[in-house]
Order: sequence, then C-alpha cells, then structure tokens
Amino acid sequence: MSLANHRVPDPPPTRPRLWLAFAGLLLAGALISCGTVGRTLVAPPQIAGAKFVGSKNCADCHENITKHFDTATHSRLQALGPNATQVGCESCHGPGSIHSEAGGGKDNIVNPTKSPEGCFQCHLEMRGRFSLPYTHPLQVGKVGCTDCHDPHKGPAIKGGGMGTASENQTCFKCHASQRGPHIFEHEAVREGCVTCHDPHGSVNPKLLTARNASLCLKCHFQQPVTGGQIRIGGIDHTSFLSRGTCWSAGCHEAVHGSKVSPTLRF
Repeated sequence: MSLANHRVPDPPPTRPRLWLAFAGLLLAGALISCGTVGRTLVAPPQIAGAKFVGSKNCADCHENITKHFDTATHSRLQALGPNATQVGCESCHGPGSIHSEAGGGKDNIVNPTKSPEGCFQCHLEMRGRFSLPYTHPLQVGKVGCTDCHDPHKGPAIKGGGMGTASENQTCFKCHASQRGPHIFEHEAVREGCVTCHDPHGSVNPKLLTARNASLCLKCHFQQPVTGGQIRIGGIDHTSFLSRGTCWSAGCHEAVHGSKVSPTLRF
C-alpha cells in the first residue's frame, strides 16, 4: 500500500475539546429560542385527520378561557402569516377541526391536564427532571402540570412574579400541614417552598435541593473556632453533625415551624 495515500486517523478528542463542543451546544441552545428565529422550532401535536383552524374558532365556544389569554405567559408565543393558525390554543391541544365539527369532546383533542406529554413537547428538560428518583407523581396521573401552572391566564407559575407567599399557596393546597400558622416560624418557609424543595424532581428524598445537613448549612453558616469545634447559631454542633440530617437526628424535627419550640423541636 502506498504511504502517500495512507491517512493517519485523527486522535480521539481530548477532554478540553469535548468540553468546548458541549459548551458550543449549550450556547446554541441559549441563543436559539422562539423569540430569536422566524421559524417553528417545536411542531405542535398532531391528531390524525384533523386540521388547524385557528384560535378564533376556539373562542366561539371557550370564551371563558380565551378572554384572559392575552394576560398569560404562553400568549407570548406568536407567529406571522399562515403559521399563526398553528400557534395559540392548538399549539398545546393539537389541530381542532374534528373537535370543532363534533361540537366538542375531550377525546378528539390533546388534553395536557391528563398527560404531561403536551407540555413536554416544549419543556423538554422537564421530561428528564421527572425521570429523577424523587418527583411529584406526574407520570402516574395523580397530579398534572396545571395543578401548579396556569397556561390560560396570568403568570404560568400560579402566584408568580414576586409573590412568594402566593406561590406557597399552590403547595399548601396539597401540603396543608405545612401551612401553619406556627408560633415559631422557620424563615425558609417565608422565603418560599422552593428554597428547600425542587418541585420538578430531585436525586434527594422529599424533593430536597441538597442532601442531609448540606441543605441547612446553605443558610445556617458554620463558624469554625479553636479546639476543632464547629459552631452554628452560637452552639457547638461538632458532635451533632455526624448523627444525620438536622431534622432526623432528634434536634429540629419541626422543620416547617413549631408551636412550642423556638429551635423548631417537636
């Protein structure tokens, strides 16, 4: 074989090159969005035999839903020209001609309330997060995206904006025992449930954003002192930290608030 025609194969990519390629993909994903390109990035759901009829057709029967849609976060999705008929109600519920001709019926449209697949088509990262070991029971149909999110009116996160207290009310609908009132409050609850919990999924039990005492130490700073002590809140915690979590080691069981203990015991 002629050496002149022999091509030495490229060496396998090094870690720096792999990281650069990965960073490039992330950057591309950050720059390409519905607001920066003039083409459809995610195709609407399809229904066999159905055609797109436009949101005005939906408003004829569903005025109670569509009349406030211009205030909704999802109303920012828009398209120009003939593509506009596929953006709006049908971008989540699929083409509505069969539904309209039949005079209604939930069996001939996509219903994101019953299945998260309609939401996952745009919110791709949520499919992965709901595959983590600990999640809300979304995939088995015990809760739906619309229990916490309102796609038809106002902010997509119920009680959104700066109203963390209102956001908590969404959680308290199901988690009533954490509502209080408590004589001794845990300040983290006032900050918002998502201070400690990730509602879309976590690798930690109870949807916690960090493992064991590491979660508490994000706010309750350690104060190393001479003699090897670790003080938290002015108290020597050196022997306590090895017992487990702050709430399971018999110290701060009432993590959401207590009626009897300022240190959140009992």
